[in-house]
Amino acid sequence: MSTLSQGFRLSATTGLHRGDRAYQQDQVEILPHGRVAGCALALVADGMGGKSGGRTAADQVVMTARQIFDRYSPSSDDPEKMLRQLVVESHLMIKLTAITADEEPHSTLAAFLILPNLSAWTVHAGDSRVYHFRGAELVRRTIDHSYVQRLIDEGKITEAQANTHPQSNLLTGCLGTQADPPVEVSEIERLEVGDSLLACSDGLWHYLSNKELGAIVNALSPREASEMLISKARQRARGTGDNLSLALVRIESLK
Repeated sequence: MSTLSQGFRLSATTGLHRGDRAYQQDQVEILPHGRVAGCALALVADGMGGKSGGRTAADQVVMTARQIFDRYSPSSDDPEKMLRQLVVESHLMIKLTAITADEEPHSTLAAFLILPNLSAWTVHAGDSRVYHFRGAELVRRTIDHSYVQRLIDEGKITEAQANTHPQSNLLTGCLGTQADPPVEVSEIERLEVGDSLLACSDGLWHYLSNKELGAIVNALSPREASEMLISKARQRARGTGDNLSLALVRIESLK
């Protein structure tokens, strides 16, 4: 996808792989705004809850995002309010589908919104992440809503230890649970040419350091970077990999 506006373009790609699981429960989407160039919403949803439940939950996140973003007006609507609405409505829709589902459907969410003035917003719930790179350098990433992240925050384990912790997949917040989901919205005041935003599920980031992610998204085109990231994650999973998904957007100059 390439969206033209005011001297820059958004060069974008998605990646999706089943990993070594029997079913694909991740969903990924990049939505260019239907009426405004230079505006796009990207999201990753990592579904959980059995073969039917997880995919049902992730599908609900994508459908809700399409409906909300279609109504969104970048010139007049509040972006933070729109992203909060995305979390809350996705959560409610997943809970409604749980009434008729065989399994208990849950989903993570990691999303970012890019606006024509090159500001951006992120929102997440669970352990799917959004990374902001300036060139190859990490500017910031979202902080997981997970048990091991809580242990890191309390100084009980390191980030390296978290990756091999036996409860590394235990979430403290996501969509579709009985508890209200966390709604963490952050603003990126200004993107620059050469910046990249990456949303991805834990099936990808689990196998790659911040430095590796930054180097790859900076050195290659988004499509090539996506293929390289998935290839490296698959090699390192050694036959035990989860579903993995990513949405990657780079700000490029038209010159």
